[in-house]
Amino acid sequence: MSKYPYRQDREELKALLIQYENLKAGKPNSFIEEDGFELIIDHLDEKEQYKQALEAAEYATEQYPYSSTLLLQKANQLIILRHYQAALSTLEKAELLDSNETSLYILKTDVYLALDMQEKAAEVLETAIINFEGDEKLDLLFELADVYDDYENFEKVFDCLIMILRQDPNNEEALYKICFWTDFTGRNEESIRLHQGIVEEYPFNELAWFNLGAAYQGIKLHEKAIEAYLYAVAIDEKFDYAYRNLGDAYLRLRKYKDAIEVLEKVLELARPEYVIYEAIGHCYDKMANFAQARFNYKKASHLNQEDSQMHYKIAGTYMNEGSWQNAIKSLQIAARMHKMQPEYNLALGQCYMQLNNFDEAITYFGNVVRVRPKNLNGWTELLKCLHLAGLYEDGIEYSQFALEQTEGKPIFLFYKSMFLYANGKFKEALVYLENGMAQSPKLIKKFIEINPAILQHQQVVDIIARYKKKKSL
Repeated sequence: MSKYPYRQDREELKALLIQYENLKAGKPNSFIEEDGFELIIDHLDEKEQYKQALEAAEYATEQYPYSSTLLLQKANQLIILRHYQAALSTLEKAELLDSNETSLYILKTDVYLALDMQEKAAEVLETAIINFEGDEKLDLLFELADVYDDYENFEKVFDCLIMILRQDPNNEEALYKICFWTDFTGRNEESIRLHQGIVEEYPFNELAWFNLGAAYQGIKLHEKAIEAYLYAVAIDEKFDYAYRNLGDAYLRLRKYKDAIEVLEKVLELARPEYVIYEAIGHCYDKMANFAQARFNYKKASHLNQEDSQMHYKIAGTYMNEGSWQNAIKSLQIAARMHKMQPEYNLALGQCYMQLNNFDEAITYFGNVVRVRPKNLNGWTELLKCLHLAGLYEDGIEYSQFALEQTEGKPIFLFYKSMFLYANGKFKEALVYLENGMAQSPKLIKKFIEINPAILQHQQVVDIIARYKKKKSL
């Protein structure tokens, strides 16, 4: 054996190419063996010299007309060059010589797919699969799955992967693919049964445990999902995707400390991603550890500077701490990216209202109701602000606008009553209060929260008492 096999192969190929040029030139003694032609065609194909590869295949099939391998190589080049009918004719000749070659059916499939005949492509493979076993059958099943994917028969893609895994439960490619298709098709129960069988037979198959966890998570059985993911990371302690999903499952169960622990493990094992920092920040936020939440949101923001939501979430941590000026700075960054985003304008309005800067607050609340005129939050915040600012005439007007825009939501009857009282229009205020109580007496709490002094009016107390008495009866 040569000390340098690569160099020997290269020299052999070089000699073959010289022989091939001599053959084309009609020089005597230019005979090439069948496997020599195979090497020449493969070489030209790798160099993307497809016309030359087809020419070589034609020389080869003239010299060896009963070689199914050379006919398949020729068909492949015809397909690449889009000579589909010629390719089919060549494949039919190859099939007469040897019908036991899987590449024959794969190439036929390629032709029918190129001709936009997906069902015919599937039919070729469905018929062929019956005649094969072992790895060859698996190859055809993978090909069939791709065909079904091509013409969007996604349920059958899943069926193919099930068949592959029943034949070869440790097939990594199928295990990776079926996780996606389980989620896509929603066939979680079937996936659970399949993977339960696999882990019973192969308990150290971490991918099967992972898929089992993902299927449980797909039907919101988060406790069972966690159990499966824990097996996966016990087998492979560097399985970052399992830690990621484990973190998500803990988060959905509001087990924020556990979620933080495993998500930090993801950061150790894989390249940092903004979604992981965001999830950790969310956990700290829920635990009211706003400084740590902010730290992680800022990390996320550095990794994805186009995401205005991170600045909004950072602002939220400041708002929870009553740090209104810092919140405004973060919100203004978010608003520069998306000026009329209702959530950002609402939060800016709330911050300015807390600082008694009512003019600015009203401007931002006004933006919210312009963009989302049917949304209650914008109107209620605007009306609270008008009340705090003592703008009672405006409050009466905007309460009416709110009623009209929200198709008569009862809360705005109470608001209008409140502004009418504040403006000294007691009789009219009582009418709106009566209407509000008739439609939704529970909302009286919000009415009183804004202006507790309203209970000093005996007529208001009488109306509330009357409706309470009606409820008790």
